[in-house]
Amino acid sequence: MMRELFESRFGSSQGARLVTAPGRVNLIGEHTDYNLLPVFPMALQFGIRILFRPRGDASVRLASTAPGFGDRSFELQTEIQPYAAGDWGNYVKAAAQAVAEHWNLKRGMDAVVSGDLPMSAGLSSSSAMVVASALALLDVDRVAADRIELAELMAAAEHYVGTHGGGMDQAICLGGKRGHAALIEFAPLRITPVAVPEHWRFLVAHSMVKANKSAGAREHYNQCVADCRSAAAIMGDFRTLVGAANEEDVLAQGQARLEDRLFHRFRHQVSEGRRVYLARDAMAAGDAKRFGSLMLASHRSMRDDYLISCPEVDQLVDTAMTSGAIGARMTGAGFGGFVVALTDAANVDSLIRRLDQRFYAARGVSGVMAGHLFQVEPSGGAAVSLA
Repeated sequence: MMRELFESRFGSSQGARLVTAPGRVNLIGEHTDYNLLPVFPMALQFGIRILFRPRGDASVRLASTAPGFGDRSFELQTEIQPYAAGDWGNYVKAAAQAVAEHWNLKRGMDAVVSGDLPMSAGLSSSSAMVVASALALLDVDRVAADRIELAELMAAAEHYVGTHGGGMDQAICLGGKRGHAALIEFAPLRITPVAVPEHWRFLVAHSMVKANKSAGAREHYNQCVADCRSAAAIMGDFRTLVGAANEEDVLAQGQARLEDRLFHRFRHQVSEGRRVYLARDAMAAGDAKRFGSLMLASHRSMRDDYLISCPEVDQLVDTAMTSGAIGARMTGAGFGGFVVALTDAANVDSLIRRLDQRFYAARGVSGVMAGHLFQVEPSGGAAVSLA
C-alpha cells in the first residue's frame, strides 16, 4: 500500500528507502522525565514507517496512508512555520527544522507515512513520527548521527508542536533493545537495557477515551510541568530528593512548605522516581509480584496526586486486576488512552478473554477485534533499511 501510494503521488519508487520507528509503552515512571527523573519503558513491535526518496531540492512532500490525513509539503529550512495546532504535518516539521539547523541539511524528500500504532492513545505515535522523520532526512543527506545526541535533539524539537514533555519517548524509540525494557536517566542521557523475564507478558488495553495531549489536554499537561518547576524552586533538585535515604522525611518537608496542589505534584514525583529504581530491581530479579504492586502504586499516584486519570481508565485498571493481572496502571500522558497490565505466559489468553468480556462487551465492541486490546513485545529501536 505504501509503495502504491508513493508511486501515485511521486512517481517511481526506485531507490526509495524505509525507516521504521517504534512506539513505546511506559511500564513505570510517568510524568517524571521532564523533571530529569528516571523512566522505565520498552519499545513496541508497532510503530511508524516512512517510505522516502531523496529530492534534488529542499522540498519535503508528504502523503499518508491514514484516512483523513491529507498531503503536506514545505521547504526544509532552519525556521519553518507550523500548520494549525494538531496537524499531523507539524511532527514532521518539528524534526525537519531541528535537523536542518543542527546539521545544516539542504536536501528534501518525497515520503509516504504509514503505521500500525494507534494515534492519541499514549503509545507515543507522535514521537515515533518525529524520530522517523529525522532519520529519513538525515539519511537523505547521508548524515550518521549519534543516537544519544539525536534523542536529546528530538526531545527538544518536539516542543515545536506545543507540548513541553521530557525525553523518554525519543530515547526509547532510538535506543530500544529487543527483549528488553530500558532504565532511562537524564542529564546526561543514559539508556540501560534490562532483560524482560521470558515468562512475563504485557498487555495494553484502550480505555476508549482518546488521549490527545497536543490539543484538548495540552493546557493540563503543561500545567503539570509548570507546577513541578514551581515545587522544585522551593524544595530543590528532584533527583537529590529521590535519592534521599528517608522518603517520609522528604514528603513531610514538602507538605510543610508547599501549597496543596504543588505538594501533590511533588509527592508523585518523589514517590514515582523511587518506584522506577525499585521496578528495575524487581524485573532484574524476576519478581513479578513486586513489579505488579509497584505498577498499582504508580497508578494510584497518577489518579490521586497528579489527577491525570479518568473514570474509564480507573475502571479498566480495576477490571484487569480482578481478571487476573499481576499489576496494571495507566500509561502515557494521561487523560485517557491505554492501560498496561502485567501477566504471565500461562494466563495471558485468559486475561485477554476476560477483559474483552468484562470491559469491552459492555461498550458494544470487541477489544481484540477493534485493536483496543493486544499483547506487546519488547522490541528494537528505530532503523533505516532498503525498501
